[in-house]
Amino acid sequence: MRIPENDDINQSRGSWTGASMLSAVSRRRELRTARITALAMLAALAAGSAHAQIKAKLAAGLVPAWDKGIQPINRDNYWNAVECGKQGGERPACVFYDADLCKNDDFVIALFTPYKLVAYEVWQATRKHQEPLTTSFGDAQKTRITVGVTPVKGSKNTITGLSIKRDGRVVRPATQSLEPPGGRFIFDFPAFAPTADITIELVGTSKTHRCLVERPVLALFR
Repeated sequence: MRIPENDDINQSRGSWTGASMLSAVSRRRELRTARITALAMLAALAAGSAHAQIKAKLAAGLVPAWDKGIQPINRDNYWNAVECGKQGGERPACVFYDADLCKNDDFVIALFTPYKLVAYEVWQATRKHQEPLTTSFGDAQKTRITVGVTPVKGSKNTITGLSIKRDGRVVRPATQSLEPPGGRFIFDFPAFAPTADITIELVGTSKTHRCLVERPVLALFR
């Protein structure tokens, strides 16, 4: 039986020490990875508390049918809007289709469009048993898209800005008017064209809300 010599013992010790060092390095890497993952999760949670994602929805029972989105006034949407207003009632869905569009705890959104101008005036006249105003078409030709923002009762989050994200680009309003705690943001028609999903970003003093409007829903805007 061969008795191990000093060189054999030293070589064995060196192998053991090297294995231990590799194991220690591996454990440190695992701990570092765990810390990074934990920090990433905390950052995601923090971002989620500061930015809320919601999905747009329209009022039920939209009659008459419309699937071309918001457009400048023309023969088709003008007469469609007239038929909408003639329904009467307390709150016809085709006039107030945006009542809970991007429902959240801070802001209420209301759209004002050429279609809604015509439909609203006809609706008001219908309720009063009067003839609709004949100036609607001319006024509607001058009307662009206004997004009005008012605070939800009890909210302390004041609106500071509104923009639209489309195809990776940010579309800002042509003009805006901030009248704390609300605001009005005017856009040109391409911003709401039903060609792709959009995200309406409502920026507040303490929290930002992002509202996804999918293309099929956007096509039902009027």
